[in-house]
Amino acid sequence: MTWIADPAIWASLVTLTVMEIVLGIDNIVFISVIVGRLPAAMAKRARQIGLLLALVFRIALLAALSWLIGLSAPLFTAFGEVVTWRDVILIAGGLFLLYKATHEIHADMEEGGEKAPKPLHSFFSVLVQIVLIDIVFSVDSIITAIGMAEHIEIMVAAVVIAMAVMYAASGPIAGFIKEHPTTKMLALAFLLLIGVALIADGIGFHIPRAYIYFAMAFSAGVEAINVIAARRRRARR
Repeated sequence: MTWIADPAIWASLVTLTVMEIVLGIDNIVFISVIVGRLPAAMAKRARQIGLLLALVFRIALLAALSWLIGLSAPLFTAFGEVVTWRDVILIAGGLFLLYKATHEIHADMEEGGEKAPKPLHSFFSVLVQIVLIDIVFSVDSIITAIGMAEHIEIMVAAVVIAMAVMYAASGPIAGFIKEHPTTKMLALAFLLLIGVALIADGIGFHIPRAYIYFAMAFSAGVEAINVIAARRRRARR
């Protein structure tokens, strides 16, 4: 346990934690949108249980390091390109995000909001979707973590801290999105963008995440200005 006193270990913990939080932005957006149709109390419970299960799965993936590294091993060749399990997972996750975002946009714009499904069925459906999409988002971040840290304890600590931040942020963000319909459309547009990025990664065309996060931050900044301006206009009336 002498490695605990090593400053390099703490530096890697901070670096990994920041990386997990940044990469968790995608997950926060998805969770904020997916719980939007649940009643408030049920939405909070879905976030709690969903993120707890996601944390368990992330730690389980870290414990299965040899299997996780094996995801990058060649699976088969298509059109002259080597395909791995990692690619398959990323493409499947990207397609799911495209479907989910398009479905939500259609429900809000064409149908004026879907008829609410049975709460219990919807609750378990949300839990399953949160866990599945978290596993997709986890693949790259955990493989990167394996290359950045030597001790699994550091990787687990970084994941736990990042998930705590995600839980703290998901509630306020979900509430804000539900209160401002235009921000939900913006969040769904982000999910489309993230889905395309995942598919691109899966077929071997990497889109730097910095570009995506800059676009998201810029759009969110513009929307924040619009929300503040709208509040001031209502206050003057």
